[in-house]
Amino acid sequence: MSTAGQFSTKNPTIKRILKEASELASSPSADYHAAPLETDLFEWHFTIRGAPSPSPFEGGIYHGRIVLPPAYPLKPPSFRFLTPSGRFEVNREICLSISGHHEESWQPAWGIRTALVAIRSFMDTDAKGQLGGMDAGEAVRRKMAKESREWKCGSCGRVNAEVMKEQEEAAAGEESRNEDEVPEQLRLAFRADLGKGKSEEKAEGDGAVVENTGAVAAASVVTPAVPQPPVPAATNTVPAPTVQVQQRRAPVAHQDDIPAWIDKAIIGLVFAIIAILWLRFFG
Repeated sequence: MSTAGQFSTKNPTIKRILKEASELASSPSADYHAAPLETDLFEWHFTIRGAPSPSPFEGGIYHGRIVLPPAYPLKPPSFRFLTPSGRFEVNREICLSISGHHEESWQPAWGIRTALVAIRSFMDTDAKGQLGGMDAGEAVRRKMAKESREWKCGSCGRVNAEVMKEQEEAAAGEESRNEDEVPEQLRLAFRADLGKGKSEEKAEGDGAVVENTGAVAAASVVTPAVPQPPVPAATNTVPAPTVQVQQRRAPVAHQDDIPAWIDKAIIGLVFAIIAILWLRFFG
């Protein structure tokens, strides 16, 4: 049983999905292919060709999954690459202006074709901390591009090179389509995302510097305003200890003198002893 036969074509979401699948099949491109799985109309598999020279993805063919939400096309699909590319992490949802991470920038007029053209165009840009993105070296990307041609999907069982060969044959004689150009609004949204990521990285990197600079500036402004005490001036640091030493030594100098009251006490004690002895022996 075909996928279309499993769903009611009265549902607007189903009608839209079937319409896009039909258009992609009847007006193929030599640079990309996409179709829903036979068992699930909301899960698609796509295959795209890498950007031409001088891109390190030249000659590469990459396979991935598209998951459509129940509210499609009011909400955007999600994308993940299955073929290693050095640009996107394998089997991890990627963050793009056309993906589920940015519902605010998605427009229902766009579709799977628009998304594939955008992904292929944006693939040759730097990740800049993008969710699901990675910045592998050019040599690594070129190596993966060569290996990608023979990569085979374990789910749909298609080999990338075979899919692209069929697309080339089907698209032979087809005129270039205006729809294959990335919409300017989508291009601007993508640049805004990259700019936002770059600004956040710069803010995080400069945060400590700005904070320290502000502290130094505040200190330089506040310090001169505080009046300096006249006594503990820097020029008086040498005499000050001398006075303290003299003050501490003063009581030590009197320790060798015997106070007068001690003499009187001793004399009184002697007379008391003599009186006691006198009374005991002569009293």
